[in-house]
Amino acid sequence: MRILQVINLRQVSHVSSERQILSTISSPFIVNLLWTSRDNIHLFLLLEYIPGGELFTYLRNEGRFDENRARFYAAEIVCAFTYLHSENIVYRDLKPENVLINVDGHIKLTDFGFAKRIRDRTWTLCGTPEYLSPEVILNSGHGKAVDWWSLGILIHEMLVGEVPFGGNHVFEIYENIVRGEVNFPFFLSVSATQIIRGLLKRDRTYRLGNMHEGAGDVKNHPWFSSINWDDVLQKKLVPPIIPYVMHPGDPANFEEYDPEEEIKPHEILNEADVQAQFGDFKFCSDQLCPTNSP
Repeated sequence: MRILQVINLRQVSHVSSERQILSTISSPFIVNLLWTSRDNIHLFLLLEYIPGGELFTYLRNEGRFDENRARFYAAEIVCAFTYLHSENIVYRDLKPENVLINVDGHIKLTDFGFAKRIRDRTWTLCGTPEYLSPEVILNSGHGKAVDWWSLGILIHEMLVGEVPFGGNHVFEIYENIVRGEVNFPFFLSVSATQIIRGLLKRDRTYRLGNMHEGAGDVKNHPWFSSINWDDVLQKKLVPPIIPYVMHPGDPANFEEYDPEEEIKPHEILNEADVQAQFGDFKFCSDQLCPTNSP
């Protein structure tokens, strides 16, 4: 990514936070950061390649998922959130585009630009409008409960084929979220309706995942009664989708992007200015740079 663009879009703190967080965490359901560096024009982040593409693509192609399929992806996301929250990290950007499907069919969360280490609450308005919780919109301070809200949105989107709070413009979406009225189609099971309602509690003190038992309340919900959580962590569940991948670097499951525009002279920044914003921006994982054994 180009440094000048990051600065102009006021994304310096987000990019730096993403690098810092990804360099210190490890989960089977989170994309691995392998290496970072920079010059005076670009920031470089090398992430493991997840060739199966985005959950968004599969959901768009099928319209909606049956409950078993949705439950599989939701369960792995629950494990990712449980780990992140144990590290005092709030993710804040769950959506189908940020859930990648690996070659083995298991998920990897990506895009940690909005992730943040917190002790109590934070007040930054960030995320995708349809997935924002009421407390984010109302600027009343938010914490880990926002992730459980977004899981409720995602489960609804997977099962119904659309988010529960839509609108013709951002402010209409916000109004619908704060109002909190959700209409459920007849084909959803009682337990599916209940878990979505529990995750979409406007009052976060009563929201599933944010009460006394934390993630345990989500894991013990009847909708997940068929799930063995140890099997989820060990990736023993049989994935409902195995992506078609011809080779490890196969890009076929992703959309093509236009090539980068030619670098202009004003985009070559002074070293001191870049150093002040990003430091040396260097990181190398044990996978690429193993520590020498004695």
